[in-house]
Amino acid sequence: MKNIFKSLKNYAKLAFIVPVLLTGILISSCNEDIIEVDPFTSISENTAFSTPSLIDLSVTGMYQAASIGQYTGTGRGYIWGAAFVQQGDNRGEDALNLEAFYRITYQATYDGGTANNVYYWVDTYRLINRANIVIDGVTKAVAAGIISAEKGNDYIGEALYFRAISHMELLFHFSKPYKFTAGATHPGVPYRDVPNTTLENLEAGALLGRGTVKDGYDKVIADLTEAETKLLSKNSRTGNGKITRATKEAAIAMKTRAYLHMGDWDKVITEGNKLNGLYSLTSSPNGPFLNSYNNSESIFSIEQSATNNPGVNAALASQYKTRLLVCISPIIWNDSEWLSDDKRRFESQTGTTTGSVSSDAMVFSNGNKKFTNKYKDGTTYTDAAPVIRYAEVLLNMAEAYARKPAPDLANALTNLNLVRNRALATPATQAHTASTLSTQTLMVQAIIKERRIEFLMEGRRWPDIHRLQHETIGGISGIPAKAPSGHPVPTAYNIGTPYAGPFQAALPYSDFRFIWPIPILETNVNPTLAAQQNPGY
Repeated sequence: MKNIFKSLKNYAKLAFIVPVLLTGILISSCNEDIIEVDPFTSISENTAFSTPSLIDLSVTGMYQAASIGQYTGTGRGYIWGAAFVQQGDNRGEDALNLEAFYRITYQATYDGGTANNVYYWVDTYRLINRANIVIDGVTKAVAAGIISAEKGNDYIGEALYFRAISHMELLFHFSKPYKFTAGATHPGVPYRDVPNTTLENLEAGALLGRGTVKDGYDKVIADLTEAETKLLSKNSRTGNGKITRATKEAAIAMKTRAYLHMGDWDKVITEGNKLNGLYSLTSSPNGPFLNSYNNSESIFSIEQSATNNPGVNAALASQYKTRLLVCISPIIWNDSEWLSDDKRRFESQTGTTTGSVSSDAMVFSNGNKKFTNKYKDGTTYTDAAPVIRYAEVLLNMAEAYARKPAPDLANALTNLNLVRNRALATPATQAHTASTLSTQTLMVQAIIKERRIEFLMEGRRWPDIHRLQHETIGGISGIPAKAPSGHPVPTAYNIGTPYAGPFQAALPYSDFRFIWPIPILETNVNPTLAAQQNPGY
């Protein structure tokens, strides 16, 4: 450790887009004085922001960091290209891990050195640092007259957007929920808003502490609000960029997610209403996945292409379709509240080979197991990673209306049915009504169940488990019991008959494994965070 800052001094001159938090650039053993710097990051900062084309390339690099990330030297989709879906699914009970690939996450046997958790932290902060460098570099370029203020504001808005949503994602996994303490005064995550481009900034970063969860969410909201004012609207973008580039609308949508976790129901509704008339649900629940780059519902997704994707070891269609590593759990498949003729169960073809699955199917069978067909391209992995859809905004608003101190059940029902009815075989007779959901409790429970069905295998289950720990209505205590990791018994799938076991035991909320440890790579170089490690690790 004595040579760390000597190494920082040696490399401070090469600081452009050091795309990492301290853990990502330091080999942290005590006898090592080498900083690993990717050749791309060795471009000088002045050069990187010296022309409009190089500035655009720097912003593109930020999206690349969001899509691919690094995992022991290879791209694995950290954080927004695939990992948020896979980790969010495997922490919950509605996905079933079949092989060893996600077993540690699924069984909660991680520690401070577990690679999946380490790289979730490291690569997220790499992205955050890229965002900070873009903000700093673009600000200087605008002042120098290299690009216009309008163009610069859009670039800065994109970086603010990534900085905000990435810190929020870390809060879901490494900190207790917002309502864990009065005023959310418990430990959050370090909120990094300064680029690691100078020795002074690197030294300060090496000592930065966690702050509180309230402080973290306040900064998330501040960044998203500023992003909203700077970003272009989706209608000002062209082609895939309407969905795959951050927009004013994407910042608004993410605020509904943040405020839902904070329990600020009125603000969820206020932000959601800003999107009225700007998006609409596709006619079929399969619509956002049939064409993930051009549909009326996707608000923000991460672009993947045949030549640029997280690859066989991470791409969503690889893990969930071709390699068959994770299937739909019989716990949710058998749930009687998920109607047997719901279109989200639609399986146009079945078989033992994934190549026989038609794109109009939302699920497919392999043996006795059910798999998602949301990610359809199992060959070249071109499906976009769905970060947020308008269906989520509607259900966020529905829950906010229902949870208000004076519940607005009529508006809650309207928003819930907008999402649910498009999946029903006969909405006229199957839709929820004011009489069937006549109380606040019934309404909230129906909305939560709808979220489990609608966002199945999209990574949203863990954030919901996380935020529901302190809710008196529809609350959850700990991580629910799961079907055991591995292949389920032949009779496990039986629609309408609740899954009866066997089970992997529930994890109590009091268990230290409910949240992930700060990685040892981080605590070895940051004494402040070493003293603020999550209890039990």
